[in-house]
Amino acid sequence: MNRLCAKVVLSFVCAAASMAATAAPTVFTPALQMVGEARLNVMFWSVYDSRLYTADGRYRADQRPLRLEIEYLREIEAHVLVKQTGEEWDHLQVADENRNGWMRQLIALWPDVRKNDVIALEIDADNRSTFFFNGEKLGVIEDRAFGEHFVAIWLSPNTSRPALREALLGSL
Repeated sequence: MNRLCAKVVLSFVCAAASMAATAAPTVFTPALQMVGEARLNVMFWSVYDSRLYTADGRYRADQRPLRLEIEYLREIEAHVLVKQTGEEWDHLQVADENRNGWMRQLIALWPDVRKNDVIALEIDADNRSTFFFNGEKLGVIEDRAFGEHFVAIWLSPNTSRPALREALLGSL
């Protein structure tokens, strides 16, 4: 009986190792350095941890590539994330004619998140925006204006969360 259990456990371990070896690799831009990190707390709840990366570990508005990671600390449905994105763009007075299209793309791309899930955005040298979920590519938004408006939610001097911005920029 013990041998049978050991064989079953071993077969599960081997199967898991095999699946991990064949899983799609993380395709993040290599060699980006962290600029800063911050936690968003709303009242009594921790919502997410965020991290900003650039090639040299310093932030400049036009610097690419750039990666922003959001690690969620609670469950949030995708439509709530997209709605909050729109509210933040309202705060920043983003009036781009493509905004509604971006919102539709986000609702199609983003999954519901659970604790410890990570949604990351990478903006490449051509200003294409690629989203990742737990290291796996979700999709690309080709519109070159999107990425700038999206990261402005966290990085604009007019952000609704100035202390979070300062921490992401490594100023705290």
